[in-house]
Amino acid sequence: MKIALFSDVHANLPALEAFFKDVETRHADAIYCLGDLVGYNIWPNEVIDEVRKRGISTIAGNYDFGIGRASDDCGCAYKTDEEREMGQISIAYTNEVIKEEQRAYLRTLPAHIRLEFQLNNETLHVMLVHGSPRKVNEYLFEDRDEKSLMRIMEQAGADVLCFGHTHKPYHRLLNSRVDGNDHFRHAINIGSVGKPKDQDPRGGYVLLTFYENSSSLDKDSVKVEFIRFGYDVEKAAKAIEDSPLPNAYADMLRNG
Repeated sequence: MKIALFSDVHANLPALEAFFKDVETRHADAIYCLGDLVGYNIWPNEVIDEVRKRGISTIAGNYDFGIGRASDDCGCAYKTDEEREMGQISIAYTNEVIKEEQRAYLRTLPAHIRLEFQLNNETLHVMLVHGSPRKVNEYLFEDRDEKSLMRIMEQAGADVLCFGHTHKPYHRLLNSRVDGNDHFRHAINIGSVGKPKDQDPRGGYVLLTFYENSSSLDKDSVKVEFIRFGYDVEKAAKAIEDSPLPNAYADMLRNG
């Protein structure tokens, strides 16, 4: 079973279109979106429509949650007053251009998705969230304390936890002893399709492969692949510069 996971498109239609072209070549059995379809670019309606027409199961990101409720708060953790001011322009612009049908769709997105695989005489629990199982806008960075990350996964009952929100991809393997055996948990940040923040302007997503012998007792029995793909970054950046959105968002796309 091969699953494609993508997140944080942020109204970047050229990136989303390139993602769909790339993922078609990977022959995934299922595709899931981990949220934040809108914000920071000019195509929120078009991005929503492209996801909807493909019937892709999608959860609400913090930006989707805010826009779905016509809120002026996206739940973003801005570090400076300048970032906060730019963010207010972005959410105001998105609230202005979003159509009611698309807003209603965002408002009804689920908070998370759980998958259970009955494999190898074991149930493997997979949880898909945007920020964390506890809060849609909680950041799970790669340097998160191991005990804290393990506690989050244990409380959520997740052997495999997939999330986005930070726009920085990584895979951490956590190990605990259960009944005298090693029990492995996978924490996977799937990165961002439309607004990466790891100094690589290419879009990114993850392919997960589960096999008939996949098990929490075998750390290598779940395959995690990080995929990067190129797209027309300049088209997306120029669209920002030709809009009321801050030009700084265009530079962020160019610089990754």
